[in-house]
This record gives sequence, structure tokens and C-alpha cells, in this order.
Amino acid sequence: MKLTLGIVNRPHSFPKLLNCFSFDSLGRPFCSSAPSSSPSCVKPQVPLYLRPPIYSTKLCDLKKWHDWAKGLSFSIGSTFVQSDNGPDSSMLCRELKWFMEDAVEDLSLATEDDEEVTMRVDVEELYSLWKQRVQERRPFQYVVGCEHWRDLILSVQEGVLIPRPETQLLVDIVSDVVSGNEDLRSGVWADLGTGSGALAISIGRVLGKEGGRVIATDLSPVAVAVATYNVQRYCLQDKIDLREGSWFEPLKDMEGKLAGLVSNPPYIPSEDISGLQAEVGRHEPRLALDGGIEGTNALLHLCDGAGIMLKPGGFFAFEPVANNHPLLLILAHL
Repeated sequence: MKLTLGIVNRPHSFPKLLNCFSFDSLGRPFCSSAPSSSPSCVKPQVPLYLRPPIYSTKLCDLKKWHDWAKGLSFSIGSTFVQSDNGPDSSMLCRELKWFMEDAVEDLSLATEDDEEVTMRVDVEELYSLWKQRVQERRPFQYVVGCEHWRDLILSVQEGVLIPRPETQLLVDIVSDVVSGNEDLRSGVWADLGTGSGALAISIGRVLGKEGGRVIATDLSPVAVAVATYNVQRYCLQDKIDLREGSWFEPLKDMEGKLAGLVSNPPYIPSEDISGLQAEVGRHEPRLALDGGIEGTNALLHLCDGAGIMLKPGGFFAFEPVANNHPLLLILAHL
């Protein structure tokens, strides 16, 4: 469910990059203590696999649901692929298997049709959730409430952008940069528009216990609440500071002090939003997708502010796409 497909380019200099634009199953997260409530008024949803197994149904009823869900998935064929490059039946069936793994406590314990199967949702909700997935094109990650990303399992829900595989490259780049630069490793980093907190958490782990810290900002209270939940799940609340606000606004106390900036800003041209895959265009937050007429509004704002916020020798990496160019990563030392 990528927004864009293309070659990754690593420009050697920031001015050269600007010339490209037209300016007209992984381990579960762990923590010894349960996450506390989010500072935001929004209450994050608990991912399906973390819900308590307080429901049960007979194995025959679960089989009946599974046969129905599989039939619904097969009925799609390649319809979604042809309409907007969406999932085909094979992909939906793989998702159905993952959905079962998250929803059922231990299917192997029941062998007879009349035996009870312990579950994290009741069977009626299974029907409802799978209808949402197939008939409403609700993203699978929103259905199960999480996304597997790098070595993390991150809580996601409506109002929070689902982290993309290609964004992982930003973490790899930061890891390479700080490995040979103690000033960058020990400094303060900012993740602007943090969404689920994927970049902030990964960079916090890259910096290590003895390294610096990360400030993560987002305009959306839902995103701040979900990112806070994820940060607490990985016991990084002492390493990562979540702040609600637009881009640099929550960072006024950090002008000229940041060692590094990262961001995956909205970069889809406004007129292209309606043509996105239904899982993206209908369900993911437009705030995190729409980059304005050329797709560069947020990017230009971030570039303008980077020189003010970074200390000498600071580093920034953004992930934009503009005018249907391939995926680009802006890299610079100031």
C-alpha cells in the first residue's frame, strides 16, 4: 500500500536536489509497566493482538466465519488491482490469516467442532471487521490496530498515517551518520509530523541509552496520543518527548540547538489525492497526505526552518515526492 513507487536517490548536495523541483513478523514490543494514559484527551485504541482473550465461540462457528471471509476475499479477484492498484484476492487471504492469528488466542487447543475457542473479539465483530476490510476498503492495519515496521509493532488507527516501508531508509541513514559522529549521536533530534512515532522511536533506539534524545511533534492530537502510546510500549518515555503543534511551533525553545531533523511530510499534490488507492485516499488522514498544489508546501516550510533550528554541523533528512518524481531523500549538513 505504498503511496509511491520509484528509485531511491541520494543527492550529494541540497542545491542540486532543489533543481529537481518545480516550485510553481517481528518481535512484539515489550515494557515492564503498562502504558500510562496519553497527555492528549484522545484515548489510543489497543491493537487487536494486545486485547485480553475474554471472548469465546465454538470452533464450528469460527470455521463458518472463516469460510465466509475467505469466500468474500476470493470474490474480489483482481477488481481492486484494476481499479486503483489495490489488493487482490491472494493478498486479502494472506491478511485473513494474519487477522486470525491476532484475533484467536490459540486455535490449536480446539479440535472438535463443539469445543470453545478463546478469542480477543467476539465472532460478530469478526464479521463486521472483515466487511470493513473488503467492502469499505478499510486498511488492514486499521482493522488489526497495528503495523509491523522494521523491528517494531506500532499501534495505528484512523487519524494516524500508516508508516511506509520506504521510510525505514531514513533510519538507516541516521544510523550511518551518528555512528561516526559523537556530536550528532549525543545531540537532540526532532521528528516533525511524527504520526505513529515510528521515526522517533527508531532514532531513539539508534542513539542508544548514552546518546541524545528525540523531540517528536505532530499537529494531530490523535497522532500525538498514538505516538505516546507507542513510545511507552517501548519504554522510551525518558528518551522521546512528544509535543503537539505544527512543525517547528513546539520547538521554539530549541532554535539553533538541534543536532538533527527528520520528517516524512505530506507530499502528494492536492489534485492527486482522489486518485490514490482507496485504502489510502478514503481512510488515511488527508493532513498527512496533501502537500498542496505541487506537493511541496510542507517540504519548503521545513527547508526554510531547518537553518534556524539546527546547530552548526547539524543534519537533516526528509522524504518528499514532487511532480511525480521518484522517491527522493534530502540530505544536508549545515
